[in-house]
Amino acid sequence: MSTATVAPEPLEGTIGSTRHRQRATPAPIPFTRVLSVELRKMFDTRSGFWLLVSIGILAVIATAAIIIFSSDDALTYGMFATGIGIPMAVILPMISVLSVSSEWSSRTALTTFTLVPSRGKVIGAKAVLTVALGIVSMAVALGVGALGNLIGTTIAGVDPVWDLTTVILAQTVLAQVLGMMMGFMLGTLFRSSPAAIVGYFVYSLVLPTISNALVMVNDWWRDNGAWVDLNWASTRLFDDDMTREAWAQLGTATTLWLIIPLLIGLRLALKSEVK
Repeated sequence: MSTATVAPEPLEGTIGSTRHRQRATPAPIPFTRVLSVELRKMFDTRSGFWLLVSIGILAVIATAAIIIFSSDDALTYGMFATGIGIPMAVILPMISVLSVSSEWSSRTALTTFTLVPSRGKVIGAKAVLTVALGIVSMAVALGVGALGNLIGTTIAGVDPVWDLTTVILAQTVLAQVLGMMMGFMLGTLFRSSPAAIVGYFVYSLVLPTISNALVMVNDWWRDNGAWVDLNWASTRLFDDDMTREAWAQLGTATTLWLIIPLLIGLRLALKSEVK
């Protein structure tokens, strides 16, 4: 009598098994979800929340100050829109700075890029939100300025003056977007909140002061400074006389101060080690 040896069947999931359990591949995170998360991250921190609150407070103060202290002739739409838009132009770029730099300064980049390994998708969402925030903020400023103009002229008993053309409004929005993208560029370039914020104030306050000083003492800079000074070139967007030369100067200065540093910053943000 012979004994038959029966080979054991390989366990399911092992190399010899004829039935392999397929591991489910998770679906990629949609870009819209990344946008919603990044938008919430912009304002759910203490710094983001109080920066947003300060914009609202300053808008109310600016509107009240114009109504109280301005003469009747100065109560125009442009005056109200400018008074409300200036605080936004100063504060909002810091939100775009922090949206990028805080990932490294607060050490949240490791979590962010683990959940969404595609850094380009995350940084792209931050860039889209930066542009959108610049457009929406100016729409709000212009809307509040229109309301302030109606209220102020009604209190003063004069007719409202609407002195901003469609071209000026569009150029004002463009100027705000450029300011927001400057903050975004500095965040990607430095990836450190303190350094990026200092860089932003150097760009927005120190460099214009130096440029104005050069205008008074240097003939070449007086004639050609707008080609390399982005603050100078973008200031012309608030006027109704943007010539072809002025647009060319804006394009050249934007390339030097925004596009080239932004490309360098994006490469560093995409390739730098996350600790």
